[in-house]
Amino acid sequence: MDNLPDSEFIILENIYGSEGALRQRDLASAAGMSLGMTNAILKRLVKKGFITVQKLNSRSIQYAVTLEGINEILHRSYRYFKRTIKNIVFYKDTLDEHIQQAKRRRINTVLLVGISDLDFIIEHACHRCGVSFLKAVDAETAAEAMDDRTLTVYAEHIPESSGTPKNTLYLSSVLLSNPERIFFRGNKE
Repeated sequence: MDNLPDSEFIILENIYGSEGALRQRDLASAAGMSLGMTNAILKRLVKKGFITVQKLNSRSIQYAVTLEGINEILHRSYRYFKRTIKNIVFYKDTLDEHIQQAKRRRINTVLLVGISDLDFIIEHACHRCGVSFLKAVDAETAAEAMDDRTLTVYAEHIPESSGTPKNTLYLSSVLLSNPERIFFRGNKE
């Protein structure tokens, strides 16, 4: 099966998800590309057999995803889903280990500072280990809840600072430790 670059995949998905006539300008905007590049990609998708083009009139063209194109979308989505599940298992295991270690050091509370996509994993691990789970939007609010028996976990968007205090975990370092981490739209799969 052909591996589509992200820009081709974005255009293919947009054609598949459209409910009528789509202009090249709309596809270019959705993919964040120039009109000329979008035109070249559309030609490549036709050549690969992923889409068909039908001229409606002198100014309008209709695009349709072929069965082969739908198959490519499904395969790519399946691979993305598998990789996502693998990442969730990695983060769950890693965070479980950190929280279990904290519990052995007599930590009784985990405080998540900031908004994190991993908060449900941390909360679940705390529940399983019998540790309280708290959230704070920012460091100022969090300072009130911090003590020697609290593991402070900073959300992934908060950069690690030098001189990290005791009982501190930065999710950014956990994410970077996973060699198969998810790459988001705009990056190669």
